[in-house]
Amino acid sequence: MKQIALGAVLVALAGCAQLPATTATQAEKPPVSNEVISFAIPPDALGARDPQLTAVLVKAGALAAAQKQPTTILVTALGQDFPYLNQAIWRGVPAQHTAKLSLENLTAGANQSYSVSIKQTP
Repeated sequence: MKQIALGAVLVALAGCAQLPATTATQAEKPPVSNEVISFAIPPDALGARDPQLTAVLVKAGALAAAQKQPTTILVTALGQDFPYLNQAIWRGVPAQHTAKLSLENLTAGANQSYSVSIKQTP
């Protein structure tokens, strides 16, 4: 009986191939960012209503409109500058894409830079 049990154990062990140890760990996936683009607005360009700044804002509006998902544009500046900034951004948005965009204004604090951020709405 001992020989049968010993034989069964040997057969069982012989049939099991050793699995290689897994030494590679999976890298953590970076968090999914819904930000499309974000850029600072130079105060001197804003104050001068620089045509190059206007062109960049128009392109930002077009980029936001080109997104497949609903998109939010966040503008951070002084309250007096919102009409200029918003108008320039909306100029880049085709009329048929306005429904999937929202434009939010955030008044800049004393030490906060002026900026535009485009994010896909979750």
